[in-house]
Amino acid sequence: MLESIRYTCTIHEMPSDERPRERLLRLGPGACTSSELLAILMRTGSSERSALGLADELIRHFGGLRGAVTAGIEEMKQVKGIGEVKAIEISAAVELGKRLAIISEGDKPSIQSPRDVANLLMPELRDERREHLKGLMLDTKNRVIKVATISTGTLDSSLVHPREVFREAIVANAAALILAHNHPSGDPSPSDADRRVTTRLAAVGKEIGIELLDHIILGHNIFVSMKEKGMV
Repeated sequence: MLESIRYTCTIHEMPSDERPRERLLRLGPGACTSSELLAILMRTGSSERSALGLADELIRHFGGLRGAVTAGIEEMKQVKGIGEVKAIEISAAVELGKRLAIISEGDKPSIQSPRDVANLLMPELRDERREHLKGLMLDTKNRVIKVATISTGTLDSSLVHPREVFREAIVANAAALILAHNHPSGDPSPSDADRRVTTRLAAVGKEIGIELLDHIILGHNIFVSMKEKGMV
């Protein structure tokens, strides 16, 4: 009986200076390829592929790193050799990265332009598959007091009630508010629903003394300021 042929070597069979962990220790994480970083996360390979080979296949299967790390756990498990544990480890690492991109407790970045809002929220929202409406509560110097998730799902004036939006702002003692949400399609052009929601909330803000300064719509690394478009 012929012995089965293995086409990829294991990590331990690689020269020591080419192994992902050793390269990271020697050169730092910035010198590692995306496949090497994924391989380190997964730690082990399968009977057919090394961890590095699995990482390469995962990236290839989803058409790039972004597709690979934003895939759901069940989607990742469709790649041969990626079991539930590996998929969970990758998903957890991605979520930690998103949370680190959000302001930490005690930080108060100043919002001077729509670009500042996009820079703050884009890492978290650009790859989300559902719409997430965020509220940035600002003090009198336009510094961020708090970022709150107001709703998740399709933005609609019948679902986004002013009470829910401004409750967070009132509790935070905010002087002003900026709204932001993502378009999973990647196109940040305001929809009719976006316009209706924004008009309604701007009117309520004037009544209660918490001005709605802007509503930012995020796409794939692009954004639209509804204030700049004359819609706020």
